[in-house]
Amino acid sequence: MKISLSDAHALVSDTLIRSKVSKDNATSVATALVTAEASGQGGHGFRRVPAYCAQARAGKVDGFATPTMQKPTPGVLQIDAQFGFAYPALDLMVKHLPEMARRQGIAIASIHKSHHAGVMGLTVERLAEQGLAAMMFANAPAAMAAWGGRRPMFGTNPIAFGVPVGNAGDPIVIDLALSKVARGKIMAAKQKGVSIPDDWAVDTDGNPTTDAAKALEGTMVPAGGVKGAALAMMVELLAAGLTGAQFGHQSSSLFDDKGKPPALGQMIIAIDPVATGGPDIADHLASIANEIAAEEGVRLPGRRGKSIRLKAEVDGIEIEEDVMDAINRL
Repeated sequence: MKISLSDAHALVSDTLIRSKVSKDNATSVATALVTAEASGQGGHGFRRVPAYCAQARAGKVDGFATPTMQKPTPGVLQIDAQFGFAYPALDLMVKHLPEMARRQGIAIASIHKSHHAGVMGLTVERLAEQGLAAMMFANAPAAMAAWGGRRPMFGTNPIAFGVPVGNAGDPIVIDLALSKVARGKIMAAKQKGVSIPDDWAVDTDGNPTTDAAKALEGTMVPAGGVKGAALAMMVELLAAGLTGAQFGHQSSSLFDDKGKPPALGQMIIAIDPVATGGPDIADHLASIANEIAAEEGVRLPGRRGKSIRLKAEVDGIEIEEDVMDAINRL
């Protein structure tokens, strides 16, 4: 069925509130999920609602948590998500980090006791739209082995980057998981009962599999082989090691209501381009963006998701029947 963005937001928010989530937190989470869905990122959209609600009802995530913050130094913002959803903590970060970055030239936000960070490109885009370059790192429950091993140690551990490009248009936004595909795609395949390509994941015996359920029990294939595995380790150390969050192999699943809170971490770095490159930096950034986009067939990263989102604001979004049925049952 097709539904407007406002109705979708009300539906998700109300469903969360019925599942032991405060109104403010439900609003924040619903905004993130609906925006993800509207951007074409279904694995981080409505399909997350049943798991989020189950976890809130079970207390695996605290739906009433209020994130707290402190500034141990002028350029560092520490945020404790209090075992709640990541999105209210990210909203708090967006409220305070830009001013710190402009004052210092660069500022870092460290978030711990957190949860699923969703589409991180949407978070760095919020900072880029305020004129800042931003990088974000997040760890996730273990789903990939260290190179040469079979034991899940690291999550898909995404990296996101956003940068304004002056009059060249919307910011460039790069968002990628360090597994060959995002784990949400495998979760969606399991929910739909469809197979996956045999190069996405391996089963518990280390064999390639097209069975989404076996893939979720096994490990993900890293993007770029040994290089992707090394980058996943780097993100683990940035997002969990330096924030004091739990490491991926210590964290419980984001897909069910079993176990203790995952207590994950996120690290966000915001840079003021004027401080690093001078007053004409916007024109400099615009020049490279225009140069790249001038070649036929090239599309700047982030533009497709933004155009899909703008279209959804007018036309609404499609919700698959099985997803709507699951939400209605809640």
